[in-house]
Amino acid sequence: MSKQFDKQFKENAVQYYLEHRELGWNKCAENLGISRNAIRNWVKAASENAGEVPVRGSGNYASDEEKENARLRKELRDTKDALEILKKAIGILGN
Repeated sequence: MSKQFDKQFKENAVQYYLEHRELGWNKCAENLGISRNAIRNWVKAASENAGEVPVRGSGNYASDEEKENARLRKELRDTKDALEILKKAIGILGN
């Protein structure tokens, strides 16, 4: 499984590369402990998104409210699953 980096790390890596272009992709990536492809992709993404590097997962919500709604929907789904398991257990024990 690939390592996940937060948005701040990615943006700092892009900034590092832009300030040290003379080192090249390989050396910059090595200095940061990431792959050459990762830094190249982040630099490309930053150039296409006004300097911001998009991130997957929780970083993709348009607002804090959307992020909170997604968290609450997941919590509700987990709670419903737990309730179903408890109902089945009661049914088994009740017989």
